[in-house]
Amino acid sequence: MFSEPQLHRMKILVIDDDRLTVTLLEQLLHRHGYKRVLGITNSRAALETCADFDPDLVLLDLIMPEMDGFAILEALRSDVSERFLPIIILTADITEEAKARALEAGATDFLVKPVSQTEALLRIRNLLEARRLNVVLRNQRAALEEAVRSRTSELREKVAELEATNRPFQPTSLTEA
Repeated sequence: MFSEPQLHRMKILVIDDDRLTVTLLEQLLHRHGYKRVLGITNSRAALETCADFDPDLVLLDLIMPEMDGFAILEALRSDVSERFLPIIILTADITEEAKARALEAGATDFLVKPVSQTEALLRIRNLLEARRLNVVLRNQRAALEEAVRSRTSELREKVAELEATNRPFQPTSLTEA
């Protein structure tokens, strides 16, 4: 639906404690045209980085020291002001428990390491398209709500004018009668 250049301008945040994994994902994404990719290995900085960078998609490892991916995922999802933010879990933990816990906590997708590059790129593209559609819809809804507020205000003014002009003449004193 959207052109690749539109998607390639969207921001992707990679959070993984393994520097090699972060570097490989950054290189893969850059090679495929994604220009705004940020990778971090410090899980403690994940929430602040996410707030500052304002990504369109997050690639998140689950097993990290200090603050694991589950805690990051839950914190991101607990922000009720947060709009649709796709979060893809990338992990070597292949247990059903990990998968279920991540999906229950709000993960959008789940990929097991080592990840197929083709599969990862296709899922990233699909979720970026969904994110872009969500942003477009949100912007259109906001514009429509503003138009409705403006038109309602105009209609109220017109109704007040009409009511004022259609009031029967009521003298204010006996000399006017």
